Amino acid sequence: MKDVILGVLILFLVIGGMALWIWVENKNRRKFALLRLRESWGNIPQKEYTYEELEHIAQFFCQREKEGFYIDDITWNDLEMDRIFVQLNQSVSAVGGEVLYDLLRKPVFQQKELQRRQELINYFDTHEKERIQLQTVLSGIRQPGKVSVFEAIHVAKEVTIRSSRTQMLHFAAFFLSLFYFMAMPNPGVYIFLAVCVFNIVTYMGVKHEIDSYLTCFRCVIQLLQAERELKKLNITDLKEYVQQGETYAESLSRFQRGSSLVLDRSSAGGGVEGMMMDYVRMLTHIDLIKFNDMMENMKQNQAEIEGLIALFGYLDSMISIASVRRALPYYCIPQFQQAGQAFMEVSNLYHPLIKDPVANSIRAEGGILVTGSNASGKSTFLKNIAVNAILAQTIFTCTATSYEASYLKVMTSMALRDDLESGESYYIVEIRSLKRILDEAQKEGNILCIIDEVLRGTNTIERIGASSRILGMLKKENVLPFAATHDIELSYILENLYENYHFEEEIGERDVTFHYLLKKGRVTTRNAIRLLEMIGYDQEIVKQANCAVEEFEKTGVWSKLDSNIHLMSKIKERLALNSDVLS
Repeated sequence: MKDVILGVLILFLVIGGMALWIWVENKNRRKFALLRLRESWGNIPQKEYTYEELEHIAQFFCQREKEGFYIDDITWNDLEMDRIFVQLNQSVSAVGGEVLYDLLRKPVFQQKELQRRQELINYFDTHEKERIQLQTVLSGIRQPGKVSVFEAIHVAKEVTIRSSRTQMLHFAAFFLSLFYFMAMPNPGVYIFLAVCVFNIVTYMGVKHEIDSYLTCFRCVIQLLQAERELKKLNITDLKEYVQQGETYAESLSRFQRGSSLVLDRSSAGGGVEGMMMDYVRMLTHIDLIKFNDMMENMKQNQAEIEGLIALFGYLDSMISIASVRRALPYYCIPQFQQAGQAFMEVSNLYHPLIKDPVANSIRAEGGILVTGSNASGKSTFLKNIAVNAILAQTIFTCTATSYEASYLKVMTSMALRDDLESGESYYIVEIRSLKRILDEAQKEGNILCIIDEVLRGTNTIERIGASSRILGMLKKENVLPFAATHDIELSYILENLYENYHFEEEIGERDVTFHYLLKKGRVTTRNAIRLLEMIGYDQEIVKQANCAVEEFEKTGVWSKLDSNIHLMSKIKERLALNSDVLS
C-alpha cells in the first residue's frame, strides 16, 4: 500500500513539476515578448527582405480590385519604394506589412481619412499600455509559411466544393453498423469491422484534400481569435474597430463552430487525445463533412475575411508609423489645399533613406527645371519630392519641418531600362512612360510628375526638340512638373515656363566636393571631364576633350576627328620605348 501511495505521490510531483515548468516557460516567453516590443519601439527595423518575400507581401494590393488613382509600378520602382516600405514596416502581425504596403500604394485625397490615421497614430504613441496589449493580440496572427495571409485564404476561391452526401453515407454506415453490432453481436461484428475498414481505406484516399487546406483554415481561425481578444481588451478608443470586427466575425460564426474537428489533429501536436480523434475521423469521416462546410462558408465570406485582414493590418500599420516617427530626426504633419492650382511648399526636406542627409527647401507653383553636374544630387532631390508627396497622403507624415501642398497624384519617369521580354528599346520604354503621364494630365485632379533626363534614349537634336515640347505641354494649372536635365539648352528654351534651379559642386585639385544644396538659377559649372582626369584617364584624352568643348562654345561647331588624335599617344609610346632601350 505504501508503494502505491509513494508511486501516486511521485506521479503527482512529476505532473506538478511539469506544470510548473510549463508555467515558468510561458511566463518567461511573455516577459521576453514584452521586452522585445518595448525595445523595438522608436527604432528603425533591421530585418532584411528577399525579393520573393516582398512579392508575397504585395499580393494584398496586387490581386484585389482597385478604385481611383494608385501608385503604378513604374513610379514605385523609380522611387525605390520597396526600401521605404522596409524601413516603415515594424508590424508584429503577418497582416500588418500587407496592409501597410497597400496603404503606401493608394494615396488619400480626403482630409477625413488622413485625420483618422493621425488620431490612431497619436493614440498609440501616447498610450503604451494599450499599444502593447494590442500588439500582443496582433502577434498571434502568424505568417502561414512562405506565403502571405491573403494568399493563404485566397486559395478558397479556386476550390470546387464537393457534395457531402458521400461522407454522410460513411457517417451513417458507421453508426448503423455499430447499433447492429450491439443488437446482434454475432453477425453484427463482421459487418461493423467491414464498414470500419472500408471507411478507413476511403478516408486515407481523400485525407490529403484536408491537409493541403489546414494552413488556410488556421489563418482564418487566428483572425477570429484576434477579434475575440481585441473585444476583451475593452479599449474605448478602438470601439469603432471592435464593432467592425464583430460584424465580420458574425458572418464567419458557422465556419468557427466545430472547426476543431478539422484542425486539431495529432500530427499538429494533439497528443493522445488527438490520436483518438484521428481514429474517430477515419471511422466517421466527420472532419470531411465539416471541411466541406468550412470551405463553402469561407468562399461565401471572402469579403469578410479580407475585412479582418484589413482591420488588423490597419491597426498594426498605424502602430508602425507611430514608432517610425519616434525614430526620425524630425518630421511634420502635412497641410493640404483642397482645390486650386497644383503647388508645393516644403522646408528642410530630407530623404528618409539617406544617413546624414542634406535638407532643401522649395516653393513650386509651376514647372521646375533642375540642372547640375553628374552626382550633384539632382535625381535624389526629385525622388525626395515624390517620396514625401506619397508619404504625406498615405501615412500623414513628411520628413521635413513643414509641408504644404495640394492633393497630388504622383507619377515619375526616371529609372527606366530596356524591356528585354517584349523586345522594346530604352527609347520606346521611355516614350511610353512619358505618354502615361501626359494622358493622366488630361484627367481631373492635380498631378505631380517627376522626370529625370527627358528622352535620354535618343540623339541630341531630336531629344532637345521633343523634350522641350513635352515639358511645355506639361506646364498646366493642374500639373506640377519637376524635371532634371544635363541639356543646358532646355533651361533657355523653357525659361518662360519653368523656374530654373541647380546643384553645383566645388572642384579642387584632386577631388570634387558636392554640397547637395539646391540653388536658384541654371548651373554654371561642369565636372564630367574633370572626373575623367580624377579617376586616372590619359591626360591626352582629358586635354583634347577640354579643347573640343572650348572650341564648340566659341564656334557652335564640333570639329571632325582624324588620325592625328592618336599622334600624341604614339609619340609617348616611342619615347617610353627609347627610354627602356637606353636603360
